[in-house]
Amino acid sequence: MHLNDCRALLTGASGGIGQALVERLVSEGARLLLVGRQLEPLQDLALRHPDKISVVQADICERSGREAVVAAAQRFGGINTLINAAGVNCFSLLEQHDEQAIAELIGINVTATLQLTHRLLPLLRQQARGLVINLGSTFGSIGYPGFSAYCASKFALRGFSEALRRELADTQVKVLYFAPRATRTSMNAANVVAMNDELNVTMDDPLSVAAQLVEAIRREHEESYLGWPEKLFVRLNSLLPRLVDQALRKQLPIIQRFARSKPPSDKSAPRALP
Repeated sequence: MHLNDCRALLTGASGGIGQALVERLVSEGARLLLVGRQLEPLQDLALRHPDKISVVQADICERSGREAVVAAAQRFGGINTLINAAGVNCFSLLEQHDEQAIAELIGINVTATLQLTHRLLPLLRQQARGLVINLGSTFGSIGYPGFSAYCASKFALRGFSEALRRELADTQVKVLYFAPRATRTSMNAANVVAMNDELNVTMDDPLSVAAQLVEAIRREHEESYLGWPEKLFVRLNSLLPRLVDQALRKQLPIIQRFARSKPPSDKSAPRALP
């Protein structure tokens, strides 16, 4: 898609990747409708680009919120791109999870994303060309200890992307799945960053991730996986999962140690990318 023709609705705009993506898309000529529960960070972005950005305050987990988003998209003049980037994460052993936290994580990462996409598909199908971009994760292809609920949600999002792409194969709407590896954003608690440092896990800068996401939109890449050796591990896990089992078994004591040492402010609630 030509970026100067792009009219995109973006959830998760106030997160680390989201903010970087907003700046990159606007610089390429796109017009954006930003959706979030907190209005202030969205307004800050809109004030910097008043002719390119509109905002709507809405909780996409609520029916009324999704209805507000649809109405805002109609006032915006329609959209030809939907970027589902809102999500939450929680690093914890499953037995330490709070039941409500699990429900909230699945509700935001999976249920609300599907429901919002469902509501906006009619608007996308009115366009000469439409895109749905789902922001996934390497953990949507590799089950990783300490992220069982998050992995479940991203595996679901990857399956949703694949199924919807095939469902819309005879339409003008394409579905893209974009999977970053670990990224330095507030979505990762201090113990996650410390664990990644000890395991020598590379964490990408949000600006780099945003640049690659914009390129995926421009070229309409159906699936994009970021980072090496993460791309190799994704392929290896699909073909020879026992090898990945063995590699992660060696890391398990380190993962368990960091998962059990919660940051002082962590109350076992998901960490949000609004």
